[in-house]
Amino acid sequence: MKTRTLYLAFVAAVCLATMALIKPAPKDYEREIYAVESAFQKMTVEKGIAEAFWFYADDNAVLKRQNDTLIKGRVAILKYYAEQDLKNASVQWSPDVVSVSQSGDMAYTYGKYVWTIGSGSSKKEIKGVFHTVWKRQNDGSWKYVWD
Repeated sequence: MKTRTLYLAFVAAVCLATMALIKPAPKDYEREIYAVESAFQKMTVEKGIAEAFWFYADDNAVLKRQNDTLIKGRVAILKYYAEQDLKNASVQWSPDVVSVSQSGDMAYTYGKYVWTIGSGSSKKEIKGVFHTVWKRQNDGSWKYVWD
C-alpha cells in the first residue's frame, strides 16, 4: 500500500511539474496582446502620448510616420513626440487582428486608429490603419518594435 501511495504521489508531482513548464496556448498570448494594446491606448490618455509611445517601445523600436519617415529607438521616439504640439491631441485605436507566434515571443496587430487634433472649430480627425509588431521582453512584458 505504501509503495502504491508513493508511486501515485510521484506521478502527481511529475504531472504538476510538467504542467508548470507548459507555455500558455496561443489564445492566452492573444489575450496578453489585447491587454497590452488596451493599456497602451489608456496610457496615452492618462500620461500623455509621448510617454506612452516611449514606455511601450522596445529599445530598438521604429516608428513609421508621415512621408515614410522612420524614427528609430526609444529616445528618438520620446524626442519626436515631445517636439509635437499634442496639448489638444488624442489617439484612439483597437486591434481588429492579433496574431502571435507559436513560441509566444513575437506578435503583430492591426486595426483602425483615429487621431483627433485641435479643439472647437479647428478640430481635425485623421483616420487610418495601424500595424504594430510586438516582441516579448526578457521580463515577460511586451514592447513594440514597429509601429
